[in-house]
Amino acid sequence: MSSIKLLENLLDYCSVKNKVIAKNISNVGTEGYKREDVAFKNLLEENTNSSLKISSQKHLGSVGTPTESNNPFDIVYDENAETTSGINNVNIEQEMSELAENTLRFKFASRKVGDYYRGIQNVIRGGGRL
Repeated sequence: MSSIKLLENLLDYCSVKNKVIAKNISNVGTEGYKREDVAFKNLLEENTNSSLKISSQKHLGSVGTPTESNNPFDIVYDENAETTSGINNVNIEQEMSELAENTLRFKFASRKVGDYYRGIQNVIRGGGRL
């Protein structure tokens, strides 16, 4: 799998993660709300398995075949019973920290994808010859 596809998967993950974090932050005061998170394991498995080379579709089952789902990420509930805020298990400081980390990850991936396509555009234009 090309590195650009991996970066696109990272951008998709960051987008879903950002929505989940925003939902957690908006429900920080909702009694009984359970914190949600995005299962990173699926992204890791998808990208690890996609790099395997197989000579027949019968080998290794369905490994390496694209998923049919529009959203390959699982949203999981945090079953931690500790009520950090006194109302539910959402810790606003942890959510803000994850939001900052996710923002940096998204900016990195989007910059790399943009650089890749600018490079292609430069080649199409003739490599910058005068």
